Amino acid sequence: MTILIPHNRRSWLFIPGADGTKLDQGPVSGADVLIQELEDFTPPERRPQARGLGPDALHKWRSASCVAAVRINPLEDCGVLDLEAIMPGRPNVIMMAMVESAEQIRALDAEIARNEKLCGIESGATEIVPNIETAKGLIRLGDIAAASRRVTGMLLATEDMVADLGGERTPEGRELEYARSRFLVECVAAGVLAIDCPYTFSERSHLETDVRHARSLGYKAKSIVNVDQVEAINKLLTPSGREVMHARAVIAAFESARVIGLDRAEVDGLMVEVPTYRAAKRLLKRYEELAQ
Repeated sequence: MTILIPHNRRSWLFIPGADGTKLDQGPVSGADVLIQELEDFTPPERRPQARGLGPDALHKWRSASCVAAVRINPLEDCGVLDLEAIMPGRPNVIMMAMVESAEQIRALDAEIARNEKLCGIESGATEIVPNIETAKGLIRLGDIAAASRRVTGMLLATEDMVADLGGERTPEGRELEYARSRFLVECVAAGVLAIDCPYTFSERSHLETDVRHARSLGYKAKSIVNVDQVEAINKLLTPSGREVMHARAVIAAFESARVIGLDRAEVDGLMVEVPTYRAAKRLLKRYEELAQ
């Protein structure tokens, strides 16, 4: 198995940064991306310990063919110290909390470049995934995504976003409907992966409803704070056998119609035109890439 390319990274699992046992167990979770969390999940007094654990954990994760990521604190807080400590571990992705401006990403890019040089890492090899947790960040997504070529995706927060909006948290998540829709549109327009907000309730049926809704909007990836949700999210964000069969039928019918000069075909009552044909091709390609 090779490291998944950005648009096929379905599950992004946050792991407490100072918990050595959970860091070691990361690869058996099945998550596509493992994130050593140095912000909310690591109390300030334990961050030095977490920084010390980082390089070894990242090496083990990469060896297990997981995407190895770290979420650092904002640079204006203690993010510089976070970065200097973990960059010798050669993370694939640096995530930064509370991003609200393009200036923050440009500064992070420069700090990563400095540390890549110090650590003998290929210039530009380290990706950036900004974490968008406030209304200010949400309305500046285009500028944030364009601030660095390193930005391959962006992640939307749940609890911090709801708190910033003054909303009331519910299992149905209606309070995040606009934020999730706008976030997805902005990410698609910027050409980066949209990582949906974590589902922070434990009820399995509600989780499945939430993920199916996210997928219907267009999301291909979701962040996770509960390791028990990884398997379900991977399954729900992977094309099913039935979906693959339908996609193949759509492709075959449309191509056959074109051979005889028709502009469309009908499959199971659906009029298949060019956009539907292209969507079927994308689904099949994603299925084949995830199966590698």
